Amino acid sequence: MIIAIDGPSGAGKSTLAKRLARELDFTYLDTGAMYRALALKVLREGIDLADDARLAELVGVTEIALQEQCGRLEVWLDGRDVTSEIRTPEVSQMASKVSALRVVRERMLELQRAMGRCGSVVAEGRDIGTVIFPAAEVKIFLDASIRERARRRYDELKTAGRAVEFAETLREIEERDKRDSERDLAPLCKAEDALLIDSSSVNADEVAAMVLAEIQKKIKEN
Repeated sequence: MIIAIDGPSGAGKSTLAKRLARELDFTYLDTGAMYRALALKVLREGIDLADDARLAELVGVTEIALQEQCGRLEVWLDGRDVTSEIRTPEVSQMASKVSALRVVRERMLELQRAMGRCGSVVAEGRDIGTVIFPAAEVKIFLDASIRERARRRYDELKTAGRAVEFAETLREIEERDKRDSERDLAPLCKAEDALLIDSSSVNADEVAAMVLAEIQKKIKEN
């Protein structure tokens, strides 16, 4: 079974996907982390996103892997654990930019579908139910108000010890939403057959209960 969870930044996709994967004993596929890992490499090597040839070369030789260790998802870039390095605002913004590029998405699509063929997965991202796994048995579009999503991101960064301002965090969320939804290639949008859940005023337990009910419903239908 494939469970596809899409939605904008800060909606709670990662929290939900990790919980479902743990409770159902499925593999957790964080596609956003994969784009972040590539974005980190682009930043480190100073690649010009307009340089298609150099970017294609970079993508072709880049290895990205997701590994679960003691309940924690590790992100490996070219054989090195970069889990803690990919969660900065700079990497987030670059990930949004590189994810709009065809050469990047084509490579990621290959990697993500290969992971999906290895067993049951809970995959989360921006285009899981529309592009990566359009035949997923369960599709969820998780959303929340922009201020609530910015607040969650702000709290996350503050907890991590980063010096951030709420106004700046809100602006970055707005910019990312605009890029993700307006890009020509695989824009962020709700699949027609996805269940829409607004997490603005409900907690993680309530969201998980809604999704588990949807999963049971699909199992009975099939």
